[in-house]
Parts: sequence; C-alpha cells; structure tokens
Amino acid sequence: MKQNRLKRALLQLPAVVREAIRSKAEDIAHSSRLREERLPLHWNEAAARTVSSEIEELLRRGAAYRTQEDEKWTRSDRELAEGILTATSRAGVSNITRTAAYLDCYEACPELHWSFLAHMVSRNAGWNMTDLRGSRMADVLDEEGKRSTYRFLERSNALIFQDAYPQLLLYRKSRELGASQFHLLRYFNVSRFMQPFWERFWIDRDSALLTVGLIINEQNYIEQRVIRHPFYQRHVTEKSNFHLYSLSGLNQVVIPLFEGSSVTRLAGRTVTDFGSLSARIALGKCLYAMLMGLRAVRGGAEAFARAVPHSGSRADYWPDIFTANQEEALTAPLQGSELLEGETLPPGERLYSPKLLEAWGDTPYEPISREDWLKDTSALDGISEPQAPLLCDISREHRAGVLKTALSHDAAESFKA
Repeated sequence: MKQNRLKRALLQLPAVVREAIRSKAEDIAHSSRLREERLPLHWNEAAARTVSSEIEELLRRGAAYRTQEDEKWTRSDRELAEGILTATSRAGVSNITRTAAYLDCYEACPELHWSFLAHMVSRNAGWNMTDLRGSRMADVLDEEGKRSTYRFLERSNALIFQDAYPQLLLYRKSRELGASQFHLLRYFNVSRFMQPFWERFWIDRDSALLTVGLIINEQNYIEQRVIRHPFYQRHVTEKSNFHLYSLSGLNQVVIPLFEGSSVTRLAGRTVTDFGSLSARIALGKCLYAMLMGLRAVRGGAEAFARAVPHSGSRADYWPDIFTANQEEALTAPLQGSELLEGETLPPGERLYSPKLLEAWGDTPYEPISREDWLKDTSALDGISEPQAPLLCDISREHRAGVLKTALSHDAAESFKA
C-alpha cells in the first residue's frame, strides 16, 4: 500500500509542473486587467520629508520617552483615554473581533486606509491560524509545532491591534470633538514615531503618508516583542517546521474580490521573508498600493468585506474548495489527486478548514514591554511612496499553494502507510 501511494504521488509531478506554468500565465493576464484603472493615493513628498525631519529632530534632541505615569493629564484626558482602553480590550478578545473592529473603523472613517488594509491582513492571519487545524496540515506539523506557530501568529495579530486600535479611536474622538487629541498617544505608550504622522494627518488628511507610518510602526512594534523574541525564535522561526509552513504555500496574503454574489478572483502577494523587518514593511506598502490604488481591487475587496463576515475558515472565500464542516470534508488519503482532477471539489470531498473559534481556545500572554522601539533613524528608510506590483492577481498561484500543501499531506500519508 505504501509503495502504491508513493508511486501515485510521483506520477503526479508532471501534472503539477504543467499546473504551475499555466497558473503563472493566467495570473499575469488577469493582473493586467486589475491594473487598468488606478486610483490616486495622493502621496505628498513634501509632507513626507517634513515628518522625517521632525522625527530626526526628536532623535537629535534625545527627547525622553514619556509614559502615562510621567504625564500630568486632566480629568477629561484620563476619562477619554480610559474609555478607549476599555473599547480596545473589548474589541481585542480574538482575531474575529479585531478583524471586525478594523472594518468598523474604516466604514466610519474611509480616510483611514490603514484600517481597511489591517482588516484584510487580519483575515489572512485568521486563515493561517485555522490552517494549522485543517486537513492539509494534519500530518505536516506535530502538535507542538502547531501550537507554537499559532501562538506566534496570534501574538503578532493581538499586539498590532493593541498598539494601533487606540490610535484609530483617538482619531475618531478627535474628529468628534473637532480638536486634536494626539497628545494622548503617550497615554497608550505609542511610539514617538507616530506623533508627527498623526499631527500631519489632522491637518491635511494625507491617507497614504499615515498608512506608511502605521505600517512602519506596527512592524517595528512586533519586531522585538514577537519576531526576535527568544521563545518564538526557539520554537517557531528557527525551526524547520516554520520554513516548511512557508514552503507549503501558506505564506500568501490573499485579497478576495467579490463580484455579484461570489468571489471571482484573488489579489495578493506572497510573503518571501517574514523574518525580515524591511521585507515586511515593503510587503505592507505593496499591499496597500494594490488594495487602495487599483479600483478593481478596492471595489472587490470592499464588497467581500461587507458581504462575508470573518470566521477564520477559508470557506469564507473559497467554498468550492474548503468546508468548515468536518463531517463534509474530504477523507481520501491522497488530497492532491482530487485537486489535480478538477477546478473545484464536490460537496463531501472538500478540504477541511475550521472556523477559528472552533479550532483554538483563548491564549494567555506574558506582560508586554512598554519601551519605545524608536532608537535611530533607520525607520525613516521606509517612508517612501507605495507602489503597486505588476503581478497582483494570485488566483492560480494561490490554488497552486493549496495543491502544494495537499501534496505535502499526501507525501506524509504515503510514508506513514
């Protein structure tokens, strides 16, 4: 039985190669259509230089980072800030609630482009978390590897929300009061880096510059707290399991495009080096330019976000391939064969992708360090105009990634049998 399965898996290789070639050609053709109509992001280079100069001046003066314990707040300041902290705690319970909160902010204030980008990226974080409990990864990672990788993904998602969401609510409160409240950023231990961005945004509503600032800030925020944290380096990023997770095609950020009553295409990018701070920042800027700078992508993504509540299951956007119902999932030992034979999978033979709240419980965390990540001018390198990529449609590439994980599952099954 073991030899027969292994032989069958090897015989699939030519078909896999043909699928990869066809996928790339089709994605290139559809990318051209997605790029046909661009939306201006109104990047202001002069404003960007001004903000950079203000940050350089902060560093030159060696301005001490002042926390809420060091500040003399008025009673109304504290009441406003504590209300925001309460709302952040309530909305930050899980990836599901965080993702919904980002969309609520964007719907209330469409000028907060970063909030919609965060909503779409947070959906992907949820899908990546549930992949660890889905049928494709059943035999690829052991239980310890799955739990460690889940904690890594969940921790990153939770920390970014904890830092960014109070900033978004502070802007909404400033707009409601008709006066800047950004002196309260220190109350939430937000990096000094963000103050010039928000003050500038309050003046000219420059969505692109603020978005770039938030992308740089959030990636630096998790750099030492998660990416370089000794626990996650030891148990996740330096483990072969983490690289296998990437090689299996689970490292793609997909943006489902809704048209009519279903998802028709997938925009997105592949994460090539999650461990690199500069690469993550470049990826965020690229995704932003694609999401908000291409009319077809923005319109399709907004329609999807409004029509499909986030559950964490990939069935949210691909119900012809995935199911959140384990009783209706594919039970065949070789999943790759099923995917090679057709574009979709019939009911009862789809890949299992559970809902997030069914896959993982609550996760306790250690206390979060409060120090400001801004130490030098290296972060200023990322303050530049975002550019949309040439290849922005990854519908076929994403399917090829799904196929790769299915074949990884098949290989594990073949050697186990």
